[in-house]
Amino acid sequence: MVNRPNTAKARQARHKRVRGKIRGTAERPRLNVFRSLKHIYAQLIDDDKGVTLCSASTAEKEFEGYGGNAEAAKKVGKKLAERAAQKNIAEVVFDRGGYIYHGRVQSLAEGAREGGLKF
Repeated sequence: MVNRPNTAKARQARHKRVRGKIRGTAERPRLNVFRSLKHIYAQLIDDDKGVTLCSASTAEKEFEGYGGNAEAAKKVGKKLAERAAQKNIAEVVFDRGGYIYHGRVQSLAEGAREGGLKF
């Protein structure tokens, strides 16, 4: 019998390790990414107060199309950057959430950069 490694548990460990090193503030919030098979979610978090400043995802009603691909992730990144600009947020700390910086996570980051966020 083959024992498969628990990938979700490994991602949680990576995420916990990264979170020990980075922190979001009101001036430079943390851009957190979560991806599921159907959707991708991104939010800007102020860790000092423990609040979400703004968010965007493919699960929102106004989002059209399939949410589980790189094209959708790029749209989410642009939408998040647009909402951040409305709140006068220009710089963020990128938190990939324990995921590899590849595919949908990379597309979301590129979309956020195109929208005007700096990280």
